[in-house]
Amino acid sequence: MRAIWMVVGFLALALGVVGIFLPLLPTVPFLLAAGFAFGKSSARLHRWLLAHPRLGPPIHDWNERGAISRRAKLLASLSILAAFSISWFMGFGARVLVIQAITLVCVSLFIWTRPDR
Repeated sequence: MRAIWMVVGFLALALGVVGIFLPLLPTVPFLLAAGFAFGKSSARLHRWLLAHPRLGPPIHDWNERGAISRRAKLLASLSILAAFSISWFMGFGARVLVIQAITLVCVSLFIWTRPDR
């Protein structure tokens, strides 16, 4: 079972790192998943992830205060706007756009009601 958790951890870590560079892919949720999976599989990898100078702080912020940095909030908002814009420009139907808009507004509200660092 530890091997499965380790694979899940590496997959989540890879997606989180890719999310740093791709605006439509979230980073922090994947880093949280990686931390959880590494916590189940490898204490060494778990410590490494939490101590990492770039990847560790968002995990600590979330675990300690449920906080999301202002920069992350802004980037998430830009990603949300980009995702909706792409759907609109691609000509998705009104029903899909309304469902997407409601979902993205709820996500935005959640993000912006979290404390900053």
